[in-house]
Amino acid sequence: MLATTRKDGSPYTSPVWFRWASEAFEIVIALGDVKLRHLERDRRCSLLVFEAVPPFRGVEVRGEATLTHCDVTEIRRSIAGRYLGPEGGKRFAAARKDRPGVLLQLVPVEPRVWDLGDLLPH
Repeated sequence: MLATTRKDGSPYTSPVWFRWASEAFEIVIALGDVKLRHLERDRRCSLLVFEAVPPFRGVEVRGEATLTHCDVTEIRRSIAGRYLGPEGGKRFAAARKDRPGVLLQLVPVEPRVWDLGDLLPH
Protein backbone atom coordinates (compact mmCIF):
# COMPACT_ATOMS: atom_id res chain seq x y z
CA MET A 1 0.00 0.00 0.00
CA LEU A 2 1.32 3.42 -0.94
CA ALA A 3 0.06 6.45 0.97
CA THR A 4 0.36 9.92 -0.50
CA THR A 5 -1.13 13.23 0.57
CA ARG A 6 -4.06 14.93 -1.14
CA LYS A 7 -4.09 18.67 -1.71
CA ASP A 8 -6.32 19.13 1.36
CA GLY A 9 -3.78 17.24 3.52
CA SER A 10 -5.80 14.04 3.86
CA PRO A 11 -4.15 10.66 3.13
CA TYR A 12 -4.70 8.75 -0.11
CA THR A 13 -3.84 5.05 0.07
CA SER A 14 -3.72 2.60 -2.81
CA PRO A 15 -2.32 -0.87 -3.47
CA VAL A 16 0.84 -0.95 -5.58
CA TRP A 17 3.25 -3.50 -6.95
CA PHE A 18 6.88 -2.95 -5.99
CA ARG A 19 10.35 -4.42 -6.03
CA TRP A 20 13.40 -4.05 -3.83
CA ALA A 21 16.39 -2.81 -5.84
CA SER A 22 19.75 -2.10 -4.20
CA GLU A 23 18.81 0.18 -1.33
CA ALA A 24 15.32 1.35 -2.27
CA PHE A 25 11.80 0.16 -2.87
CA GLU A 26 10.78 0.87 -6.48
CA ILE A 27 7.29 1.45 -7.85
CA VAL A 28 6.20 2.45 -11.36
CA ILE A 29 3.44 5.05 -11.45
CA ALA A 30 1.68 5.72 -14.76
CA LEU A 31 1.62 9.26 -16.07
CA GLY A 32 -1.71 10.87 -15.21
CA ASP A 33 -2.20 8.75 -12.06
CA VAL A 34 -3.48 10.76 -9.10
CA LYS A 35 -0.65 9.39 -6.93
CA LEU A 36 1.85 11.04 -9.24
CA ARG A 37 0.08 14.39 -8.96
CA HIS A 38 0.19 14.09 -5.17
CA LEU A 39 3.89 13.21 -5.18
CA GLU A 40 4.84 15.99 -7.58
CA ARG A 41 3.33 18.42 -5.08
CA ASP A 42 4.59 16.70 -1.91
CA ARG A 43 7.23 13.96 -2.15
CA ARG A 44 6.47 12.58 1.31
CA CYS A 45 4.88 9.15 1.24
CA SER A 46 4.60 5.87 3.10
CA LEU A 47 4.87 2.33 1.76
CA LEU A 48 3.35 -0.54 3.74
CA VAL A 49 4.31 -4.09 2.78
CA PHE A 50 2.83 -7.01 4.71
CA GLU A 51 2.07 -10.70 4.53
CA ALA A 52 -1.57 -11.80 4.68
CA VAL A 53 -0.53 -15.30 5.79
CA PRO A 54 1.44 -16.51 8.82
CA PRO A 55 3.80 -15.37 10.20
CA PHE A 56 2.26 -11.98 9.27
CA ARG A 57 5.50 -10.03 8.81
CA GLY A 58 5.60 -6.51 7.50
CA VAL A 59 7.47 -3.27 7.07
CA GLU A 60 6.42 0.37 6.86
CA VAL A 61 8.77 2.84 5.19
CA ARG A 62 8.20 6.59 5.29
CA GLY A 63 10.19 9.30 3.58
CA GLU A 64 10.57 11.48 0.51
CA ALA A 65 10.24 9.72 -2.81
CA THR A 66 12.64 10.26 -5.67
CA LEU A 67 10.75 10.50 -8.97
CA THR A 68 12.57 9.72 -12.21
CA HIS A 69 11.01 10.25 -15.62
CA CYS A 70 12.48 7.46 -17.75
CA ASP A 71 11.61 4.46 -19.89
CA VAL A 72 10.02 2.19 -17.29
CA THR A 73 9.38 -0.78 -19.59
CA GLU A 74 12.02 -3.11 -18.11
CA ILE A 75 11.34 -1.99 -14.54
CA ARG A 76 7.63 -2.56 -15.09
CA ARG A 77 8.39 -6.03 -16.52
CA SER A 78 10.56 -6.90 -13.53
CA ILE A 79 8.02 -5.70 -10.98
CA ALA A 80 5.10 -7.41 -12.75
CA GLY A 81 7.19 -10.58 -12.97
CA ARG A 82 7.28 -10.75 -9.16
CA TYR A 83 3.50 -11.05 -9.13
CA LEU A 84 2.68 -12.74 -12.44
CA GLY A 85 5.78 -14.84 -13.11
CA PRO A 86 8.37 -14.08 -15.82
CA GLU A 87 6.10 -14.66 -18.83
CA GLY A 88 3.18 -12.80 -17.26
CA GLY A 89 5.50 -9.90 -16.44
CA LYS A 90 6.65 -9.72 -20.08
CA ARG A 91 3.05 -9.70 -21.33
CA PHE A 92 2.01 -7.08 -18.75
CA ALA A 93 4.89 -4.74 -19.71
CA ALA A 94 4.32 -5.27 -23.44
CA ALA A 95 0.64 -4.39 -23.10
CA ARG A 96 1.62 -1.13 -21.40
CA LYS A 97 4.60 -0.20 -23.57
CA ASP A 98 2.74 2.85 -24.89
CA ARG A 99 1.80 3.98 -21.34
CA PRO A 100 4.71 6.04 -20.01
CA GLY A 101 5.40 6.03 -16.33
CA VAL A 102 7.61 7.46 -13.64
CA LEU A 103 9.92 5.50 -11.38
CA LEU A 104 9.35 6.13 -7.67
CA GLN A 105 12.22 5.18 -5.40
CA LEU A 106 11.83 5.18 -1.62
CA VAL A 107 14.89 4.57 0.54
CA PRO A 108 14.04 3.10 3.94
CA VAL A 109 15.06 5.41 6.76
CA GLU A 110 14.12 4.04 10.18
CA PRO A 111 11.64 1.44 8.85
CA ARG A 112 9.04 0.01 11.20
CA VAL A 113 9.25 -3.79 11.00
CA TRP A 114 7.15 -6.53 12.58
CA ASP A 115 6.92 -10.31 12.69
CA LEU A 116 3.95 -11.79 14.53
CA GLY A 117 5.29 -15.36 14.27
CA ASP A 118 6.17 -15.52 17.97
CA LEU A 119 2.62 -14.52 18.93
CA LEU A 120 0.96 -17.32 16.94
CA PRO A 121 0.04 -20.63 18.58
CA HIS A 122 2.49 -23.40 17.77
